[in-house]
Amino acid sequence: MSTGKKVLISGFEPFGGSDLNSSQLVVEAISKESFTGLELSAVILPVEFDKAARVLLSKVKEVNPEIIISFGQAEGRKAITPEKIAINLDSARIPDNAGELRVNKVIFESGADGYFSTLPIEKMVVAVKERGLESEISLSAGAFLCNHIFYHLQHQLLERGIKSGFVHLPLVNEQIAQYPDQPSWALEDLIQGVKAAILSTI
Repeated sequence: MSTGKKVLISGFEPFGGSDLNSSQLVVEAISKESFTGLELSAVILPVEFDKAARVLLSKVKEVNPEIIISFGQAEGRKAITPEKIAINLDSARIPDNAGELRVNKVIFESGADGYFSTLPIEKMVVAVKERGLESEISLSAGAFLCNHIFYHLQHQLLERGIKSGFVHLPLVNEQIAQYPDQPSWALEDLIQGVKAAILSTI
């Protein structure tokens, strides 16, 4: 029996030689909880250009969600940052986990230059801030796997009535050894902030 709106969340596996990815830690933790008013599903995506979108869209077909929120890690970010726009470009500074490096490659030849998030991102920011945590809208999702997934979602879900978008997360404190000069959060704070953002979308 359905318990509310169907929400699908995704995170990414570690990449770039790291053992951890803050988005994976948060998504896996939240997926074990139960919520009033929503039916939550989750998937962890490979950091591979050729596979990530297929895995996510297969999960979309399986779950048939009304809302999709993809999460990814962004070193250097000090806030939970819902992304405003996805761009039609893969252009990475490092290879993906399969060793593929894409530079200045269009994602969809027939696609728009960019697609806006269809999530209530302003409302998400307010909800996180109400928990006493930092949040702001970002105008650049980069051009690596996070933007790649964001663009795939917005392009392939056009006119389907599914709210979808992407949110970048800061590192967690457990990653300080690898990223000593970067901002990081306590994992529990990040979980609470992401939960607030998710609940604000229903």
